[in-house]
Amino acid sequence: MLPNITQADNRADTSRIATRRKLLTSLIAGSGAFVLAACGGGSDGGAADSVADRWRRRNNGGASTATPASSASAATPASAATPASPAAPASSTSAAADTSGTIAASSFGVKADGKTNDRAALQAAIDGSVGQILLISGQVRIDTTGLTLRTNSHIRFASGASIKLLAHNADIYQMMRIVDVNNVIVENAYLDGSKELNSASGGEHGMGFTIMGATNVHLVAPTTINTWGDGIYINDSQTKKNTPTYNLTVDNHKADGCRRQGVSIISGDTITFNSPVWQNINGTAPACGLDFEPNDNSAVFKSITINSPTTANCKGGGINVWFGSLPGPISKTVTIAINNHVDTTSPGGSFAVQGLSLDGYIVNGQISSTNPKWKYPLIVEQWDNAGPRINVQNPTIVKS
Repeated sequence: MLPNITQADNRADTSRIATRRKLLTSLIAGSGAFVLAACGGGSDGGAADSVADRWRRRNNGGASTATPASSASAATPASAATPASPAAPASSTSAAADTSGTIAASSFGVKADGKTNDRAALQAAIDGSVGQILLISGQVRIDTTGLTLRTNSHIRFASGASIKLLAHNADIYQMMRIVDVNNVIVENAYLDGSKELNSASGGEHGMGFTIMGATNVHLVAPTTINTWGDGIYINDSQTKKNTPTYNLTVDNHKADGCRRQGVSIISGDTITFNSPVWQNINGTAPACGLDFEPNDNSAVFKSITINSPTTANCKGGGINVWFGSLPGPISKTVTIAINNHVDTTSPGGSFAVQGLSLDGYIVNGQISSTNPKWKYPLIVEQWDNAGPRINVQNPTIVKS
């Protein structure tokens, strides 16, 4: 399983870097509303390896030089501080003090004393509690083998509970795998990737949650901090052909201090995030709050809805769409809707859509952002005339 993920991502990374070096800013838009169905490509004489590098050069180290495309409505000056780092986790309404019908992880030998490697005991608890609620309490420590959830797993973190990686030397891990399973609920998870305890010198594939080929998954108020790669990674099944993750809802996700992304959506069908906060993403490219980035033509981006996301202090930008690897023999229709996005502090920019060259293939549909509040206007780079429409409604550009 894991080698397949790594090889696919490595191939995509090589393609992404080679393509991004050729990108040229084609359109920057500001206040008002517009629909973009086309913009040209070009050649960038620089040798930037990441979105962040290009945006910093373009914006003179963070000061935007963009001129809004429309002055139909004036941008409203505002200021917004970077959200505070997540404090110790607390229970959500759905996981409040009621513990009826639950099985305590401690009954399977999970010590949760902040030092013992509880990985094997906690995996036994997950396996032994299918169809019931598994209650995790205390300070659980695990190794980088990670945990595998099962069909009908329901896991609840008690107030103050957390899972943190022990000291390690690993650029590849998955703290919680939700792979090729159905009907999974995880409440109030607090996953700490312990990047300060990682002696690896490179890599980017250490994930909090890895969700692939799963159906009917609900994450309630998850927190993912200090992961070597992404807080949440979403992709197709690696063993079942043409099986995307389907019907995933994530409420109130907080990602802080992750090296690569708050969230990567590589492929998915009917994915909804409600009120996420993705912040302080820095360490390896692309370093975005949310990155849409297919590995190949098999990827699906259908019914993706991101409601009220906040991205802050993300080196590579708040939200990025890069479709360089999507075109191919299978025609694609993309539907991505982002509502009420706020990003006023990310040095890499607020929202970028880039990298699509159809070469005779078909990719259509729409990518929309409604009522965003941004420090930097939209950036579009190398976007094929016949590709999905980019529709921005009622943006507010914050002047700082």
